[in-house]
Amino acid sequence: MARPLLRQGRKEGPAIASPPRVVPDRTAGPGCRPDATPAVPHRPVARPPRWHRTAALGGALLLLFQTLWLILVPTGGGTVSDLSGGLAAGLAALCCAGVARRHPVGLRRFWRLMAVSLALSAVGQSSWTLVGLVGGPGRLPVPLLVGALSLGAVLTGTAALLTCHGAPRTAVGRIRTVLDGAIVGLALVPVAWIVVLRGVTGPGREQPLPAIGLLYPMLDLIQLTVLVSIAGAYRPMWRPLTLIGASLGLGVLADTSHLWLVARDAYVHGNPTDLYWTLSYLLVVLATGYPPPAPVTGTNDPCAQTVVPWWRLTLPYLPVGAAIVAIMVARQPAGYVPTLISVSGMALLATLAVRQGLAAYENSRLAGRLRELAYVDQLTGLPNRLMFNLMLQRAIRDRQRVAVLLLDLDGFKQVNDRFGHASGDDLLKSIAARMLTAVGTSAMIARVGGDEFAVIVCGHEANPPERVAQRLLTALRPSVDEEVVGVHPSASIGIAEYGPQHAGQADLLRDADIAMYAAKAAGKSAYRICTPALRDEAVTRAELIADLRRAIDEGGQLELAFQPIVDLPTGRVRGAEALVRWHHPVRGLLSPAVFLPLAEETGLVVAMDRWVMRQACRAAADWQDIAPGASVAVNIAPAHLRRADLTATVAEAATSAGLAPHALTLELTETALIDGTDVVLDRLRELRDLGVRIAIDDFGTGYSSLSYLHRIPATDLKIDRSFVARLDDADPRAYATVEMISRLATAFDLVVVAEGVETDRQHAAVTAVGCPRGQGYRYGRPGSLAELRRAMQAHPSVST
Repeated sequence: MARPLLRQGRKEGPAIASPPRVVPDRTAGPGCRPDATPAVPHRPVARPPRWHRTAALGGALLLLFQTLWLILVPTGGGTVSDLSGGLAAGLAALCCAGVARRHPVGLRRFWRLMAVSLALSAVGQSSWTLVGLVGGPGRLPVPLLVGALSLGAVLTGTAALLTCHGAPRTAVGRIRTVLDGAIVGLALVPVAWIVVLRGVTGPGREQPLPAIGLLYPMLDLIQLTVLVSIAGAYRPMWRPLTLIGASLGLGVLADTSHLWLVARDAYVHGNPTDLYWTLSYLLVVLATGYPPPAPVTGTNDPCAQTVVPWWRLTLPYLPVGAAIVAIMVARQPAGYVPTLISVSGMALLATLAVRQGLAAYENSRLAGRLRELAYVDQLTGLPNRLMFNLMLQRAIRDRQRVAVLLLDLDGFKQVNDRFGHASGDDLLKSIAARMLTAVGTSAMIARVGGDEFAVIVCGHEANPPERVAQRLLTALRPSVDEEVVGVHPSASIGIAEYGPQHAGQADLLRDADIAMYAAKAAGKSAYRICTPALRDEAVTRAELIADLRRAIDEGGQLELAFQPIVDLPTGRVRGAEALVRWHHPVRGLLSPAVFLPLAEETGLVVAMDRWVMRQACRAAADWQDIAPGASVAVNIAPAHLRRADLTATVAEAATSAGLAPHALTLELTETALIDGTDVVLDRLRELRDLGVRIAIDDFGTGYSSLSYLHRIPATDLKIDRSFVARLDDADPRAYATVEMISRLATAFDLVVVAEGVETDRQHAAVTAVGCPRGQGYRYGRPGSLAELRRAMQAHPSVST
């Protein structure tokens, strides 16, 4: 947007060159690209500084002075316009340099480049004015000097734009943006020729100076296009960019109007159109008064950038259609095409070709990046699940001998919980590198899940999958450093070989998964090969899970058994523990050891707990007439303990049954309690506030800790049966253990229940230790509600 080098006038001399008029180019996007130095936090000020207000006031007075002179004074308007334009450009350059010192590091480069661009414009304007004063208005200034200043202003202004945050981050992208501006600018040439110069040029009448004048609006339009390309996709736009864009727009209008007048020999030095250039500089002065934009976090990943709007994609191509129409019109009559249109048309075609080549290059690079994102795991660099499935499908289609190994890391969740997810990610990368080294080129390994990996082994006569599995287990043995910090990576590996029994890769992966779970059940850090027996066992297991789900949903197959809890000194029944039983329609009565692990694994245990709680509360409300105060104990699974609706579920079960909350005890294992978070502890306190009792079950077998006894709002403690069983052997350590636990519970004001009391000797020992209550076969086996009522009637309870 340089000011025209030639201005033809009638009153103040013939055509004389005009100084370069370049508005330094603007930022784009909400902020500029940061330098290598970290940005200093900046607090935008509400008002511009005093020096800026002074500069803005001075610029306004300068514009007013120029306007009044051009209107009121008949002579000297050209000199006043030249001086006003030079002063306005210099003032804008000073303001840009001043604001660069006040803004964050990321914006300083932008404002400094703008200051250089405006300074070049001011020098060019001054050189024009000086030549006019010394040599008279009829002399031309040195064209090369003024042209060089004009071109320098354009280049530095464009460079300012390309430092902005919204600008492309690659050299190819920045070149493409500049080419977009060049396409729009070159397309303007034939259009401007038709609008501005048609009728004043023709065969034998081509004038070089007006033709060269088309370069100035073209340069302005290039910079304006670059600005719009970079900043237009961001909302809201940073206010200074709007003002700088308006400055460029004024430059296009001023240069085009000036050229139209010059071509018709109607321009007078000191024309009111000169006000546009002065005003365009002063708009930049106003732009420097705004605070920097809010910080915007970005990413170098081209796939993660904001979606480019449709108009941005079509921006460089829309003016091309107008240029084609203009060229066709310019051929009339007699097929005459002006030289400048021919040259600009060839330049436009060349620019379009380069632009399309860069676009094709960027598209191919982006396609490669998208392919990497689609098929490669970004954490480990291994193929992902999609690539694994494609490779497995290809191997099966080629009728190769194929085996699949599925690996699941053992105890990886504990690594995340103990050391954090960042350490877990580092461990995954280390494990992936080890496994990749272990399999080498003999197989393909992929990461198919969070801590799950898969290996494809093809044509494995010389490299059997069992050997590959053993190499993987060896590679995962902990290093010395891992031993020190307690990280022990290992894996359970399942192996399945493709055969006639498989209808496709889904069946093969199912068998590998079956074998992997068998390896986990065998003690982990091992591998198992899928056999027909394992497959049948898995089918039976799946059928049992489906039957259990149906039993919970439909009812009628589950029932409760009650085992009494007695007062040891008196033998009175103080309550009972509700134990669930499953009468399978085909397999008969199943032990909880058979179906409870399946329920916990599939999440069905939550629905089962709710059913047990409702039935237990109804039974306890029923026996209150013969054993007032006798409570019922219900086991709660860890998964249920973590649910936010546990308190509401318990309250609803007790209320609907008409049971007082203090007659309900929830039994929880040590592991479930220790793994609990503060949220779980708050939930337990809510239950205690409700009146429900909390019992620690199987105490002594988990991670016993005095610290969690302080935190958990428990009321009861149940000594594990393994300690009670050893009392028959007159083991002094077992006796001391039971006595210690009993005294510890008493110190914490907890009611102690000795579990698994089966013999008179065990009964005498726990009674002598001071345990107040006991539970076990000696006092009654789990039985029906009717059997429990008879026991209560034989040993009536007392209200507590």
